[in-house]
Amino acid sequence: MNKRDLIDAISGRLGDKKTATEALNAVLETIQSAVANGDKVAITGFGVFEKAERPSRTARNPSTGAPIQVAASSVPKFRAGADFKALVNDGGKAKAPAKKKK
Repeated sequence: MNKRDLIDAISGRLGDKKTATEALNAVLETIQSAVANGDKVAITGFGVFEKAERPSRTARNPSTGAPIQVAASSVPKFRAGADFKALVNDGGKAKAPAKKKK
């Protein structure tokens, strides 16, 4: 599924593609800017988006075998939540939402 397919799926619930496109873009831009600023974005049941630091290291050029120094960098990281993992393990069969105790 690509972004266009996702917009089509969301538009079925929201009514039109323009609203679905704006909603998806707003969510993605908000997550991206928060993670880029070093914040952690946790969506309960879905997962956590965060910024991870990669230290500098020495790698090897695969064609010559010569050592190459790779600079330190920041990368986005995603950890799936428990509900998301369970859904994937069950082959996409969603469970009924848990009832809240009074």
